[in-house]
Amino acid sequence: MSNREIALDTETTGLDPSGGHKIIEIGCIELVNRIPTGRSFHAYINPKRDVPDEAFRIHGISSDFLTDKPVFNEIADDFIEFLGDAKLIIHNAQFDMKFINHELREIEREIISFERAFCTLQEARRRFPGAPASLDALCKRFDIDISARDKHGALLDASLLAGMYLELMGGSQVALELANSSNSSAERESGGEKGEFLAARPHSASQEELASHEEFLKKIKEPLWNQQNSK
Repeated sequence: MSNREIALDTETTGLDPSGGHKIIEIGCIELVNRIPTGRSFHAYINPKRDVPDEAFRIHGISSDFLTDKPVFNEIADDFIEFLGDAKLIIHNAQFDMKFINHELREIEREIISFERAFCTLQEARRRFPGAPASLDALCKRFDIDISARDKHGALLDASLLAGMYLELMGGSQVALELANSSNSSAERESGGEKGEFLAARPHSASQEELASHEEFLKKIKEPLWNQQNSK
């Protein structure tokens, strides 16, 4: 049975949906058995309001850019279908889930249970108490390349989150161990390294070996097999 998970990130116009702020970008990366499948979901969303300068400085998404993008209601079906019943991997799940469920309530759709969300921020703080726990800091901790992240972006951040989550949970190491174990098994079965085929050793004795064996038998006095034959 596959274990399907979705690394998810959003960009918004502000910090609190109750203050009128909206989601303007959603990015999702699919994992199955903690392996990225290559499937993703990405959408820019017209919030039908302005994007404040302080938010623009973080993600670089302007009001003008969003004017021809769909509203949330127009992407909701595809978004919900992509999520399915998968566990959601979110960095600071409280923030993103609050916005997602606010948007779902506004279009009278069923909200998503917070129990489905795994918060990597909380997990990182639990595992590394007192250490920086931002997405950037954790990517640096696990040697994940963040050179493309000059600004926040939902799909890029979801991709980084997926990689960081695997490292946080030991997934990459487990995958490496499984791969090594699989290679070792193949090597043992083949009798060599990297699947090298070794031909079976001939089992018939050569003439020289037979002659040597006869000479050896002559040196044995009263061999046991002769005594058994004489009874």
